[in-house]
Amino acid sequence: MILVLSGEADAHADTVEEELRRLDVPVARFDPARYPAEAGLSVRIDAAGQVGGVLRDGDQTIALDAIDAVWLRRPGYPRVPEALSGTPVGTAAQVEAYACLADLWELLDVAFVPATPAAVALAAHKMRQLTLAGRLGFEVPGTLVTNDPDAFLDHYADTSGRMITKRAVPSQRLQTVEGDQTARHTIPVRPRDLADVESVRLGPILTQPMIDKRFEIRVTVVGDEVFSAAIHSQETHHTRVDFRHYDDAHTPITRYRLPDVLRERCVEITRALGLRYSAIDLIVTPDGRTVFLELNPNGQYLWIEYATGLPITRALAALLAGKGAS
Repeated sequence: MILVLSGEADAHADTVEEELRRLDVPVARFDPARYPAEAGLSVRIDAAGQVGGVLRDGDQTIALDAIDAVWLRRPGYPRVPEALSGTPVGTAAQVEAYACLADLWELLDVAFVPATPAAVALAAHKMRQLTLAGRLGFEVPGTLVTNDPDAFLDHYADTSGRMITKRAVPSQRLQTVEGDQTARHTIPVRPRDLADVESVRLGPILTQPMIDKRFEIRVTVVGDEVFSAAIHSQETHHTRVDFRHYDDAHTPITRYRLPDVLRERCVEITRALGLRYSAIDLIVTPDGRTVFLELNPNGQYLWIEYATGLPITRALAALLAGKGAS
């Protein structure tokens, strides 16, 4: 049985589960956000160190020893009953529930895609990715991570004022003071921004030179298979700096044949980070160079599949079922 860790409203999980059922592979979905408030977990370890037990969620009972593979898709954070939410007792219970599940996922002797939560968290570190990419032969942008205003200004001068900033941490998601969810994308540094350079002291920021683009490439690695698409981000003003400012109507996405050496490097960096799946962002410059930007250990892919017809769902389901290239 394949265990999918995600919430109910997840089109990616829906699509892969449909493909697994087409392959006649049993599949179950569980969202850790339902534990411990709505779901129960019992783990047994016998005298020989063998792990067993059950996970119960509503009418669903999942025997731990029946799990053959786990897809760490988009799991939520454990939740306690509403009456305890936000209280010291509730917070402590959430932390313990998270730690218990983290322990369980490391105990299960099955294949995880992309990897166990601990491995995914480690793989997401930006400086580690850039260092590894450069050592594997990718061209990477000259990068400074700093909270020193003087170092920030020096890098700005080194780039002749053509510099961008990103968050230095894995997630780009932020919460506003009103509690709304937002994201902090790539932002060019303008001369007027330097008036507030002292704010750099408040926390680390990642800076890089602005790289001119002909187009961008999203590479999706599934086991040993590589699916690449060109994102023609320079055809609309909205996506020129960061294609995540989506303008679907004016940003063509097409299949792209990645050179073999780059295909091999994409698989190599995915494996080196302990992953069996990744979404990699590259830039092709006007003079034909290919530059590595970053790797998302659990990036979305359906938008690429819908635009290009690349059979990523089929490959992912086959990998989970043990029928694909690993």
